[in-house]
Amino acid sequence: MNNFEVDVLIIGAGPSGCVAAAYLQKQGFSIKVVEKSRFPRFVIGESLLPRCMDHFEEVGLLDCLNRQGFEIKRGARFIREDVICEFDFSEKFSDGYDWTWQIPRADFDNVLAQELIKKGVEIAFEQEVIDVKFSENGTSTTTVKPSNGENYTISAKFIIDSSGYGRVLSRLLELDKPSEIPEHSSIFAHVEDLNRPDGREGTLITFDVLDKDTWFWVIPFSNGNTSLGFVGKTDYINSFEGSPSERLMQMIKTSDYYSERFRDVEFLFEPKIIQNYSTSVKQLYGKGYALTGNSAEFLDPVFSSGVTFATESGLKAAKLISEELNNKTVDWENDYSNYMKEGVNVFATYVKEWYTGNLQAIFFESKMNPEIKKQICSVLAGYVWDKNNPFVKHHNRLVKTLAEVIKLENKPVS
Repeated sequence: MNNFEVDVLIIGAGPSGCVAAAYLQKQGFSIKVVEKSRFPRFVIGESLLPRCMDHFEEVGLLDCLNRQGFEIKRGARFIREDVICEFDFSEKFSDGYDWTWQIPRADFDNVLAQELIKKGVEIAFEQEVIDVKFSENGTSTTTVKPSNGENYTISAKFIIDSSGYGRVLSRLLELDKPSEIPEHSSIFAHVEDLNRPDGREGTLITFDVLDKDTWFWVIPFSNGNTSLGFVGKTDYINSFEGSPSERLMQMIKTSDYYSERFRDVEFLFEPKIIQNYSTSVKQLYGKGYALTGNSAEFLDPVFSSGVTFATESGLKAAKLISEELNNKTVDWENDYSNYMKEGVNVFATYVKEWYTGNLQAIFFESKMNPEIKKQICSVLAGYVWDKNNPFVKHHNRLVKTLAEVIKLENKPVS
């Protein structure tokens, strides 16, 4: 069995792994990326947030993405019956990017991976990590199984697990724990958007709110296709009968706003179903490893936070690993675990309060205070570490309080 030695082994070539690899390669470390899939490959998480643009720019991956002509995302629209709430990222409270993209992830992830290969990073596709052993000093020996060929091992000073839904280290080290987010499931597919309206309407990412627990996403891409998906309680998603295509078609008919646009549409692949998707872990790091992106925590797709948490955690982990490998003292608990949990906790509050109905009451309040809307918009743009923003610093209190005030103001006078 052959053995390779590197400074850092990265498991997974998604956005988290690519951002981490780009940073570490610029710092002169030896890296190997092991990816189970063959690229391009389908994965969900097609709506980005402006915060992740900072990460791509910092590690030198923004230019290659800019050249692709992805659909520009300048905000987000929420619809409930005949009421529309729009957030414009250019009107957010925090400094930073005021736009991002809506992207077919197969293309997006492949562009990132190919750019890394051009920069000299070795990516081993169709190779699966099947075992990891750590020594007392944190160095590791990882056993890799290629789709063709014999198993081999990789010795590394540090491992970044950016395997996403594969959750390699979480499984191998038994780090999984139940999520505190309510159990929901989703069903989704891509369609050729033949009835797409001209102009701005045809480009808008929209969340059509059908009831407190159920919503429908519409994410148009620049290639003429659109991603469609429903999120709801698992029992609701499973209440529809038939094949995945038949079930999703029935659900589309429940949307007053979009049922005509997508009437009798043909799905470009059999719709996929993810049951009870929210996940969490007991710890985000250990001696010789760090978990990033969905390998660590996945909340809910309602605010498109997945890729942003992936790139934020990938870059943060890479910076701390660089310091540690340069013999500097690193406080992983405060500078990584607590830091990431601060951002996760902010978004978790917004997800939980979405499903209690409190956040929906705020979004669909016709007289929302413009300054408050800017502060909430910053959260939706991914700037969840900006403690100058009251709706970040006091997230667990202000959302509830504001919703209660709105409900009292709108209470009928007896």
